[in-house]
Amino acid sequence: MIATFKNAFKVKDLRVKIFFTILIIIIFRIGSAIPVPFLDTSVLQGMTGGADATFFDYLNVLTGGGFASATLFAMSITPYINASIIIQLLTVAIPALERLSKEGMEGRKKLNKITKYFTVILGFIQAVAYFLLLKSQGAVISDYTSGFVGIWTALVIIITFTAGTALVMWLGEEINAKGIGNGISIILFAGIISRAPQAVTLLYNYLKTGETKYYFLVPIVVVIFLLMIMFIVIMTNAERKIPVQYAKRVVGRKMYGGQSSHIPVKVNMSGVMPIIFASSLISIPTTIAAFFPPTEGTFWENFLLWFRYDNWPYAIIYFFLIIAFNYFYVSIQYNPIEISNNLRKNNGGIPGLRPGKPTSDFIGKIIGKITLIGAIFLAIIAIFPILFGQFSGMNIALGGTSILIIVGVALETGRQLESQMMMRHHKGFLE
Repeated sequence: MIATFKNAFKVKDLRVKIFFTILIIIIFRIGSAIPVPFLDTSVLQGMTGGADATFFDYLNVLTGGGFASATLFAMSITPYINASIIIQLLTVAIPALERLSKEGMEGRKKLNKITKYFTVILGFIQAVAYFLLLKSQGAVISDYTSGFVGIWTALVIIITFTAGTALVMWLGEEINAKGIGNGISIILFAGIISRAPQAVTLLYNYLKTGETKYYFLVPIVVVIFLLMIMFIVIMTNAERKIPVQYAKRVVGRKMYGGQSSHIPVKVNMSGVMPIIFASSLISIPTTIAAFFPPTEGTFWENFLLWFRYDNWPYAIIYFFLIIAFNYFYVSIQYNPIEISNNLRKNNGGIPGLRPGKPTSDFIGKIIGKITLIGAIFLAIIAIFPILFGQFSGMNIALGGTSILIIVGVALETGRQLESQMMMRHHKGFLE
């Protein structure tokens, strides 16, 4: 991958795109350091990093610490991710959206425009909810909470959060148009990677405690981190190839078809989406508790103990949620019947199987098995840091998800660079 980036810098067009992408990342990081007025950041920082797995911890990871610092980009791209997920789900339920998804480039442009509008609406709703929570937690400075000043303060905070979401979405679109890689993924990558110095400082602080066990555990964490990267790279690139044979057909005096190909079924078909789904769902109880704190000794308080990082029930629930959401996400993205019909329309088929139901059943069985392997892979990556933290006493929770996103985005960006360099260096029949 390093060689790919070095070679890309030798091509002027790619060099310009890389520098443009870096410029957008710098703008994003500057926006992540500009504080929203009228908020007490110390209260926000106290709402994250605890043993309770709230949505704010998840949000703080995705925003590179922007939420805990109450910055312009405190919500980052989470409204856009949520809007994209909702629109994808609605394309299955609403026929009009389903038709748009099948209309090629023009249909995708319309869906993208709908997603943008819905992102702003969702960002506004989310900003209102965050403001009400911040006010209830005392994060709004008391001098600006009453009368007309209080109304003005609320409008400024809500509009600033919403504007930050729209600006981040626009930055992502600019990367798509003029930079390298998927814009939203690059911004997500930049936010997470910005927390690397904090992670290194955390490990160093463990060593500074002077406890003997940390002299063994810290190197083990570093080795595990490297092994996880290697494991993720292998599993991300792994795929099952379903052989396909196309029938020969004669058109005029020419013969077409007859070639052999394959359908690649990736082990990790759903990427990091199941983890995002599961993280959002499992954090709901503790997030509600932030609005309505439980009374000591009640059932509600005991129930919330199941949703703490340092309890086994949390890891078990999280594990099975990831597997369930992985199956759900793959089922709405890959339809064996549709794949079988497309093969038949193009005079293709799987050797030894009749077109139609036998082919779709075979593809469905293969996808089911691969999905299970991919789901277990995602679940292990997500819960391993939690389990390791329970055994070692070191707080490295949510690390697996971050590594998965970082490695996935890096691999995808590297593949895009390789494909663009190949297009520029491909020798035609005239050379």
